[in-house]
Amino acid sequence: MTTLTIATRNAHKTREIRELLGQACKVRDLSTLPAMPVISEDGTTLAENATLKALGIARLVDGLILADDSGLEVDLLGGAPGVFSARYAGADATDQQNIEKLLKEWQNQAASGGDRPAARFRCVMVLARAGEFICAVEGVVEGTIVDPPRGLGGFGYDPVFQPVGYDRTFGELPAEIKNQISHRARAIEKVREFLLLA
Repeated sequence: MTTLTIATRNAHKTREIRELLGQACKVRDLSTLPAMPVISEDGTTLAENATLKALGIARLVDGLILADDSGLEVDLLGGAPGVFSARYAGADATDQQNIEKLLKEWQNQAASGGDRPAARFRCVMVLARAGEFICAVEGVVEGTIVDPPRGLGGFGYDPVFQPVGYDRTFGELPAEIKNQISHRARAIEKVREFLLLA
């Protein structure tokens, strides 16, 4: 069975990817390789950051490497937080601090009344091996921002993101439903197809 190394130390992300890939391959992450350096994510797009991580780790670790970068894009905020989603409220910000900043920025920009702001989660995944780029895939899920946050599930901005066609946020939806419709699910399905064909 192919071993896929996820270029992350985020246990939530690894668990989600492992669940999504099922039996397609054996999944591990950088928590099993503590000597691996932290790859600087100084790209200006999600694709650049995912590529930096994938190639950086693929130069140091044998086998197939998967890196992703995901972001929340809010139309009213000109696509922010976007590439800065994980550090929107600062380099060491918690999920709660990022959500608080997002809602404050939205309220500062929003006209009185009106619809909830359109938003989307976007995920770019890059596969690499032996320091070489293999492919990049993307997954997107459209939705709206809700205030106040709802639900304790998921992570990141999940409690304030309500996907189109649902009356619950990602933070409220059961993992099995989120894993069918999320941006990461849509990207990983393309990775899964590649792995099965490779």
